Amino acid sequence: MAHHHAHNDSHSHQKLIGRNLLFSILLNIGITVAQVIGGLISGSLSLLSDALHNFSDVLSLIVSYFANRLAKKEASIKRTFGFKRAEIMAAFINAASLMVIAIILIFEAIERLQNPQEISAQIVIILSAIAILGNGLSVLLLRKDSKVNMNMRSAYLHLITDLMASVAVLIGGLLMRFYKIFWIDSVLTFAIAIYLIVVGYDLLKRSFKVLMLYTPDTIEVKEIVKTINSLQKVKSIHHVHVWQLNEEETHLEAHIDFDDDIHVSEFGEILHEIEHILRDEFKINHVTLQPEFGKKDNKDIIVQD
Repeated sequence: MAHHHAHNDSHSHQKLIGRNLLFSILLNIGITVAQVIGGLISGSLSLLSDALHNFSDVLSLIVSYFANRLAKKEASIKRTFGFKRAEIMAAFINAASLMVIAIILIFEAIERLQNPQEISAQIVIILSAIAILGNGLSVLLLRKDSKVNMNMRSAYLHLITDLMASVAVLIGGLLMRFYKIFWIDSVLTFAIAIYLIVVGYDLLKRSFKVLMLYTPDTIEVKEIVKTINSLQKVKSIHHVHVWQLNEEETHLEAHIDFDDDIHVSEFGEILHEIEHILRDEFKINHVTLQPEFGKKDNKDIIVQD
């Protein structure tokens, strides 16, 4: 019954995430349309760049929304893991899009610096203030889930960088309005773009590692081997693979050599003990071990398949 209750809680939480994402999508569509119109009327590159970033938010949130829905689908004969990697794929796509947008903004900012233009600051101030309110609300909606889910983290980063960008645009608008410093528009655009590259690269690297089946940074394979080799009846554990399926599931598979030709029931007891060790000490929750006795195979810890 406890497992069933946990499943229901998880399902309800996923529905809440979906609703929050959908609300954020609609909010950002409204902000994007307003900023594009305002940017064209005012001639502000920073406002248009913020609109472009907001549009990327809309796309990233849509990707995150459908990834969130896919991740809830059950496994099947054709898809034995289900769609558990959909959210990691979404995080990777969103991070890559952040960096592409940032590079475009840098080129636009440099070009505008060489040819500064007068800008209607009042429109910039009003629309950036609206964007701050809208993005601020979206950030609050996704903040909690961004700490435990890479997909939500990618959507959250898109939104929080846009919130910061809107604050920068507002400051720029005020400087243009009261001090006629129009070059600040391009400088702010450049600064926003650099920040996008920094946060985008970190998320791109993390999601890439999961997709490429890297050993998680928090896990020391040599420590796992040392711990398991110290158990009674275990001769050696070798041919080890450790990877993340997604942010909730870390898998280990390996060959385990025994000193004696033990019974299947004895192996079951040792396996149970190893599962507890791996779960409690190394946060590995899926374990597959191939038992061996006297087999002439490669006994290295890491073996190229």
